[in-house]
Amino acid sequence: MKKSHIIALGIIAVAIAIIISTVGDASTYVSFGEAEQVAKEGSTKTMHVVGTLKKDAAGNFVGMVYEPSVDPNHFEFVMVDSLNYESKVVYSQPKPTDLDKSEKVVVVGKMDLANKCFKADQILLKCPSKYNNNTLEAEEPKKEVSMK
Repeated sequence: MKKSHIIALGIIAVAIAIIISTVGDASTYVSFGEAEQVAKEGSTKTMHVVGTLKKDAAGNFVGMVYEPSVDPNHFEFVMVDSLNYESKVVYSQPKPTDLDKSEKVVVVGKMDLANKCFKADQILLKCPSKYNNNTLEAEEPKKEVSMK
């Protein structure tokens, strides 16, 4: 075998190993119920949960606790996932800015069965689109001008 063939096979083997290691470590999108079930099975795999912040009838957020004077790296809130399963989420970092304005929230982490909460390592926000402004009034239709 030529030296160039051996080097090419080595590069291909390294590329395959990198792809397999990243696929095996990828987290999945689940509901809080599925995350709880996976935690009961003993898995330590991180998961993504998509949902919204829980609000009461008046539109106020329920269960949001953030006291930076006591502990600036502790933030708790209640989130409802896409299947209407709710869970307390604990984030050991400061409260993300504009969390109150976000349409959807994605938390990345693991379910903590001992404390009955979801321990988030990351919080990803889907902010309202600047193109989705419902306060704009409908424009008058433009009149066509005919040139005779």
